Amino acid sequence: MNRSAAIAKLARAGLLLLVAAFALAAAPALAQSTPGGRPLEGAPAVKAGEVPKELDGIGIEDKHGATLPRDVRLTGTDGRSFVLGEYMDGERPLILVLAYYGCPMLCSLVLNGTMSVVKGLEEVAGKDYRVLVVSFDPRDQLEIAREKRKNYVESFGRPLTPIDGSELAAFEFAIGDEAEVERLATTVGFRYRWDAAQDQYAHAAGIFIITPKGVLSQTLTGIEYPPQELSTALKEATREEWHSPLKSVLLYCFQFNPHTGKYSLVAGRALRVAAGVTVMGLLFFVVRMFRADRRKKAEAQPGPS
Repeated sequence: MNRSAAIAKLARAGLLLLVAAFALAAAPALAQSTPGGRPLEGAPAVKAGEVPKELDGIGIEDKHGATLPRDVRLTGTDGRSFVLGEYMDGERPLILVLAYYGCPMLCSLVLNGTMSVVKGLEEVAGKDYRVLVVSFDPRDQLEIAREKRKNYVESFGRPLTPIDGSELAAFEFAIGDEAEVERLATTVGFRYRWDAAQDQYAHAAGIFIITPKGVLSQTLTGIEYPPQELSTALKEATREEWHSPLKSVLLYCFQFNPHTGKYSLVAGRALRVAAGVTVMGLLFFVVRMFRADRRKKAEAQPGPS
């Protein structure tokens, strides 16, 4: 088989894969809807303005100006018990991230987004601000917290300025009792809930900027935070300022499916979309190669004498 035939065959295979990917993405909706796209008879419907049970009690509420409970007791990756107030020294603002370490998708995206932006900040971790990640899953143990911190500190790739001789005081991953962490989460407006059917927590995405004196300055929602936005937030927190820049759209672990009238996990859908994008990229590459091959053949042919 010559090169052109091989490329053409690969292009056809790529097209079939693309069709299959879109079919996979559409399958859950089609399975629950009529040919006209209407929900199947008997499928639960969610009325406009009504919060579905899957998202009942979940989200991020604007609590700027709230004073954090300094006596919340947590455990650091070195096994040491400490209180939250130790991270509010009156000098440096705090980036607080609430995430559970066994989260299959959204928490990792929040942490990755946080690490991505702090890498590019002019401010130095430990010197100008602190980072504290707290798990809200009582099942998380020290071993996984240590592993998470190790991986993210290595990914951070920048020196940490020790505080009182400890780098953990600059960048830490902590665990805590369920009631203690819930007190902290409630204060900053982070509402989450265990979903037994999905075997994971349902929650929204965001990070919290805390002033040096322990007041919630502002909340940045989503999974990506522009460096200038975070830098400004840290400066404002340092000045003990607080306001409400909450975005109108929150990212959840669940996404509404209008065909079923239910909310379903985003992870599976995201993976299907990623597969589709990958196939499209492959197909684009194959087409380019095919065209380049045709041009070479045309240039190799002798011109008219």
